Amino acid sequence: MNDTDVEQKSWESQGIAIGLVSALALGALLYILYGHKPPVGDSGRLLFLPALNAACNAVTTFFILLGLYQIHRGYEREHRRSMLSAFASSSLFLIGYITYHFVHGDTHFPGQGWVRPVYFSILISHIVLSAVALPLVLATFYLALSGRYETHKKFARVTYPIWLYVSVTGVVIFFILRAYA
Repeated sequence: MNDTDVEQKSWESQGIAIGLVSALALGALLYILYGHKPPVGDSGRLLFLPALNAACNAVTTFFILLGLYQIHRGYEREHRRSMLSAFASSSLFLIGYITYHFVHGDTHFPGQGWVRPVYFSILISHIVLSAVALPLVLATFYLALSGRYETHKKFARVTYPIWLYVSVTGVVIFFILRAYA
């Protein structure tokens, strides 16, 4: 077996692991949102989390844009730090999001009129793309951290606009919900 075969097998096994982690995370999230009944009497707990989650999305947006700027200027070390920071703030968001919805269940949008289809079009695109973003982000990080920079660049060109859109629309969704709460 030559080096190319070993590298291909390694990438295949990592791809399977990334797929499994992504599927487990998305499955757990779907269960929490649609299969789990929140505990009774906890409606006042953790009400700060949606604002914290929106802040995490805003921080993620900042670090993605900063990382993009840095890599285009050739600041590889700074780019790495920015992207690790974006990953950390996205991870914190996911933990907060799961925790909040475990306690409170899903959030209903009370708005009526023209804002309702606008809100749901943003929300649906956000949800679909966040499911796509998770494995893409994990794969892009794996490629960078394993030194496969050419493949990382190809993945990053697809990953960053999706991840950026999900981060920005997460903040937009928060503010629309707050405006109509």
